[in-house]
Amino acid sequence: MTNTVLHVADVHKSFGGLRALSDVELEVEEGKVHAIIGPNGAGKSTLLNVCIGRIRPDRGHVIFNGETLDRHEPHEINQLGVSRVFQTPEIFPDLTLIENVMIPAFARRDGAFRLNAIMALSGEKEIRDEAEFVLEDIGLSARRHHEAGSLSRGDKRRLELAMCLIQKPKLLLLDEPTAGMARHDTNMTIELLQRIKARGMTKVIIEHDMHVVFSLADKISVLAQGSIIADGTPDEVRGNPKVKEAYLGETH
Repeated sequence: MTNTVLHVADVHKSFGGLRALSDVELEVEEGKVHAIIGPNGAGKSTLLNVCIGRIRPDRGHVIFNGETLDRHEPHEINQLGVSRVFQTPEIFPDLTLIENVMIPAFARRDGAFRLNAIMALSGEKEIRDEAEFVLEDIGLSARRHHEAGSLSRGDKRRLELAMCLIQKPKLLLLDEPTAGMARHDTNMTIELLQRIKARGMTKVIIEHDMHVVFSLADKISVLAQGSIIADGTPDEVRGNPKVKEAYLGETH
């Protein structure tokens, strides 16, 4: 029997007169990759922001491993085991790659996310070794002492992913992880995410590149104008007439 890790229950959100989310119901199963697709402006990033506490829903609930997250602060949700990779990489450009990865490791352990943690961490071999391992895993170990700001866009995305992975999340949310990448970088990212998928980590992924979606997803939900219009396996969603018309650009 599968276990539901994340349950989005009847979530609504409006900004002034603009309805961003309406009656959103979503269940993410343990160990699965659940993709959320839809046209620009459909509400996908808003939904992820609701899940991590950056935006409060007007109505409805977000439940993670049985705990309602509605009034939790983002750092509290992170401590519960939810990590997110953003559309624009959120890294520390003036710090080295290994320092970038060590900071969230400290936050995981001590419940604080502070730049000055680097000073405290400098002599902590266990955390440094763990950061080295994660950088090796994502293919950036050789550049571990380089400043993060010197990386290409694709490598910055992988560095941010490493910053999430070292926190050992129970749920990883990825907001367009291949946006703006060249095909070579996209293929490298797909390969990396497939390796992570094989380890059983639960993931929610927002992505416009259908090659990425169909390479990774076990289940797909389709958002259009703030509402879920379809969900199912990749084959079920690919053949859904509503999806073809609303998103894939096909008609009956």
